[in-house]
Amino acid sequence: MSRRPLFPVFICLCLALSMAPTALWSQTYTDLHDFDCTAEGCQPTYPEILAQGRDGNLYGTLDSGGTSGMGTVFKMTPSGSITTLHNFSGADGQNPDGGLVLGTDGNFYGTTRFGGANNLGTVFKITPAGVLTTLHSFAGTDGSEPRPGLVQGKNGSFYGTTCGFNPPWTAYSITSSGKFKTINGTNDVRIAACSGGPLTLASDGNLYGTAMAGGVTEQGAVFRLTPAGKLKVIWGFDGTHGSAPFASLVQANDGFLYGTTDGGGSGVDGVAFKVSTNGKYTLLHEFGLDPNNDGFAPFSGLVAASDGKFYGATQVGEGGGSVPDGNLFSMTDNGSYSVLYPFDGAHGRATFATPMQHTNGKIYGMTEGGGVHEGGVIFSLENGAPPFVSLVTRWATAGKTVQILGQGFTGTTSVMFGTGSASFIVLSDTYMTATVPNDGMAGLITVTTPSGTLTSSHGFFVVPVISSISPASGPVGTHVTITGSGFSGATLVKFGGVKAPVFTVNSGTTITVTVPPGAKTGKVSVKTPGGNASSKGTFTVTP
Repeated sequence: MSRRPLFPVFICLCLALSMAPTALWSQTYTDLHDFDCTAEGCQPTYPEILAQGRDGNLYGTLDSGGTSGMGTVFKMTPSGSITTLHNFSGADGQNPDGGLVLGTDGNFYGTTRFGGANNLGTVFKITPAGVLTTLHSFAGTDGSEPRPGLVQGKNGSFYGTTCGFNPPWTAYSITSSGKFKTINGTNDVRIAACSGGPLTLASDGNLYGTAMAGGVTEQGAVFRLTPAGKLKVIWGFDGTHGSAPFASLVQANDGFLYGTTDGGGSGVDGVAFKVSTNGKYTLLHEFGLDPNNDGFAPFSGLVAASDGKFYGATQVGEGGGSVPDGNLFSMTDNGSYSVLYPFDGAHGRATFATPMQHTNGKIYGMTEGGGVHEGGVIFSLENGAPPFVSLVTRWATAGKTVQILGQGFTGTTSVMFGTGSASFIVLSDTYMTATVPNDGMAGLITVTTPSGTLTSSHGFFVVPVISSISPASGPVGTHVTITGSGFSGATLVKFGGVKAPVFTVNSGTTITVTVPPGAKTGKVSVKTPGGNASSKGTFTVTP
């Protein structure tokens, strides 16, 4: 079986079915719901990632089925109760195989591969109640088949790529109101930002993705895309270290991007890897080499869970059995690999969609096939990972509001940004907001509830702001007070681009510094873990 799909041909793998062995790990795995194509949609293929809403429910898309056979949007309670929110009919889109992302406005955003005004795909938003708005219909000149889905960037716009059968292959941004812009486009697939899954917003504010057949050897690549559209390949797959990456990357708290490839490696059955944002690559695991069969062809990406492990699935592989239905697995950051559950067909098979972790600690995912109706299943895995809180946005200046998802918020007594205590409003048991404190520090946010303390899954960045400098002029050696916010943890102060070797962070709102030798008239700047700030006015260096 070849597992090196060449762009833009997408391979449909037909898997044989037979009885699977009894799973030794079934006490942690729950088949929550078996999809029925006619009643609610089915076959969650490609990167259909689930999104957690403010209400604690999960929202997702199904590629086909429903009343028109063109796919649906649904919501599901954490316990598995499904409600169909929207049936696509063609004019409003068809085949929504990119999953959903929660926007800061509380709505969900996604793409359809076909349908719309030109039958070339759409971008849409949908409310939690199921009211759908088509934001953009692709016309061909701006790309086609936006199959990987969306991510919301640091600036609030959504970003995605198109992967149609014909060029151009584009990267684009779109606002919540539908303002669309092509930010990168090419007719050369080797340098296209055609991502195998939704782009990943990294801690540096840039977007990262995998191209299935890009790079010099056309075996796939990892690329960086700036919000302005500047594209750079940071790693090209060569077969030996993997080929044909088909899913999203995930950034862990160590700063590395983790992912999988569908092919390549010593066993040509795919690999798991990590890569730095500068392109330093480490091969973590090669699939298909374990005599007990650890699975192969991991189409799905990885989820970085609250227990420090990564979770993913293979679309094929027995896990010690005799039926090639795929495995659910965990992996550490050094590549230690464990099969957690071998799919048996009756409870799911062939996972394409990337799993996600609910803030209750459970891993949720979907399979493309299997189940009572052979339309795929949605499952949960409870493996002891602790509950946590999730941040809808990860960057803000002091005084701004941050949205927090979780559970058990009723009766919350504290929200901390490092050592900075934040004011907060509990809006429901699963949703709250907090105001970034002036002395807030970059890092993990903690929320103290009646049931215990919950820690954010990712770090938060307090963006610094300089409001004034006093005095505004003076010779070398002058003592200057910088006033603003977000200064906690500051690592650098400059006068006209010249570094000040000594400065004191008095609080999150003030820094005292001495004008350094060689200082030049110009802006005063401060660098913190949350970013860079520059004064509005200039500091004049006098004789």
